[in-house]
Amino acid sequence: MSVAKVIEVVASSPKSFEDAVAQGIARATDSLDDVAGAWIKEQKVVVSKGKVTEYRVNMMVTFVLKQS
Repeated sequence: MSVAKVIEVVASSPKSFEDAVAQGIARATDSLDDVAGAWIKEQKVVVSKGKVTEYRVNMMVTFVLKQS
């Protein structure tokens, strides 16, 4: 039987939501083994002088815990 854990990750990108997700997953996999998936909880943008300057995502990342 596997046991999974879910953590919340916030990531941002000046390019797109897709890039923000990719950066968040890449960072999570640097610290965690067996990342199994993620779901996007929230998307936001930062606006400066009428233009989008940053895309932000708040996501829940699932990873499988190692068995002892």
